[in-house]
Amino acid sequence: MSLSRTPRRGPPGISEKASSPINDRLYEDLGSGLLTFDTKIKLKRSKRMVFMEKVLHNSSTFRCVRCQDLTPLSGRRTLVVGLGESGLAAAKWLVKQGSHVTVSERKAGPDLDKDLLGDLIRWGIRLELGGHRVKTFTEADLVVVSPGVSLDIRPLKEARRKGISIIGEIELASRYLKTPCIAVTGTNGKSTVVNLIGDMLLSGGKGVFIGGNIGRPLTHYIGGEQGADYVVLEVSSFQLDTTQTFSPLVALILNVSPDHLDRYADYHSYARAKERISANQGPGQILILDDDDPLLRKLRPKNGPTVYRYGLKGKPGRHAFLDKGKIVVKIPGENTVTLNLDRFRLPGEHNRANLMAAILVALGLKLSPSAIQEVIDHFKGLPHRTELVDTVRGVGFYDDSKATNIDATIKSITSFARPVVLIAGGRHKGSDYLPLVKAASDRVKGAVFLGEASCLLGEAFGSKISWSKATNMDDAVSLAFDQAQEGDVVLLAPACSSFDMFKDFKHRGAAFREAVRRLKDGA
Repeated sequence: MSLSRTPRRGPPGISEKASSPINDRLYEDLGSGLLTFDTKIKLKRSKRMVFMEKVLHNSSTFRCVRCQDLTPLSGRRTLVVGLGESGLAAAKWLVKQGSHVTVSERKAGPDLDKDLLGDLIRWGIRLELGGHRVKTFTEADLVVVSPGVSLDIRPLKEARRKGISIIGEIELASRYLKTPCIAVTGTNGKSTVVNLIGDMLLSGGKGVFIGGNIGRPLTHYIGGEQGADYVVLEVSSFQLDTTQTFSPLVALILNVSPDHLDRYADYHSYARAKERISANQGPGQILILDDDDPLLRKLRPKNGPTVYRYGLKGKPGRHAFLDKGKIVVKIPGENTVTLNLDRFRLPGEHNRANLMAAILVALGLKLSPSAIQEVIDHFKGLPHRTELVDTVRGVGFYDDSKATNIDATIKSITSFARPVVLIAGGRHKGSDYLPLVKAASDRVKGAVFLGEASCLLGEAFGSKISWSKATNMDDAVSLAFDQAQEGDVVLLAPACSSFDMFKDFKHRGAAFREAVRRLKDGA
């Protein structure tokens, strides 16, 4: 796998003195509230950049040519909003381009890692901590906003009113990307499909960079030699909200179901954000859509990318479908390809749909069927996606902590033929739980709810099934085990975000795994 790596050191031009550790007194000052700190650094001005990218596919059928006159970054006042992984990567890359970079972060100094702050200061980055100042936003030439920051905050509104460009890290990096890009979005299954595509490309002898919403920010890659054959990106709706010119060679929309309604006005606003992935595509580019999704079935791009559609059954207009336990792919002008699923390990029809999406990418890029079949036979899936943790007295414990919305939880439940005891709950995301109640009515024999949404889930389920509330993950696992019998499944599929009790879905899954281990040791 061809990956670029960004060393942890200051940029060229910073003296050893400027790179020395910051003393404790400075950290106390940083923690006192809103504060800025400037390090003197000589920034070289670069000439106006004119960038032309020409991607010629190994088949003359697909060709993407993009010519862009890029605004110079040297000497510009650039504001990076949010100190997440993508914000940090963007800030450092911008410094290398000669920008005067400020980072604005709502958290105060004491809530942030001291080593991280020291690293930023050594890079000559100006810090504004403990909140966002309107003046800082309105005086910037360019604002790069992290996906976790709401676009409705007042400083961004004021910057927008002044006509200041507001983009995200994906948009910023894509303007300097020289490698053909495959971008994957959708409510569920993005990470799995990104990794399937990456493995298929590797199996076909290609160099791959995997990043975006999964793995490493795209600015890590453009800061290196850009030596991969393809870049494969997971792209969230929040990242797509801040795109302007982003135009991948291949774009995938896997599915669109209600999610993040705590941030979007309604389902249609969320769906429009997903559709932005293909907004700038045209002839010579590919758009892949799930034809079983009611919204995507109606999507007809105006600008003319080649559209491939897939579904669980063969129908007119579908290029990939299931037939007698095999995946059949019919791309116009190509031989029909049939791929065997006998050794495919991921459960559920939704994973077969995800696999079809990845296969269409691979065949569209002229990979051999044998390279694709190799991945189908050996792909193990990702952690925290319907992953068997252990079996205790005949009860299987499955971790699907990544099921952070209603649709994902429904798909997780329906992938089991055995009775399920469901563990759900976390931070409510604004969705209606009634579809989950309906799907669970003949599949779920009992449930345990925890976290901030436990009361809402309890109200939704009412007396439909037996349920109880837990105070923590150990309690939830114990209560679920009490309701289960030999042959049953205890399934963690929360239908909510993890941020009320855990750092992220991985932390929640790890807590579940530890709770199961302690239960088994005690059993």
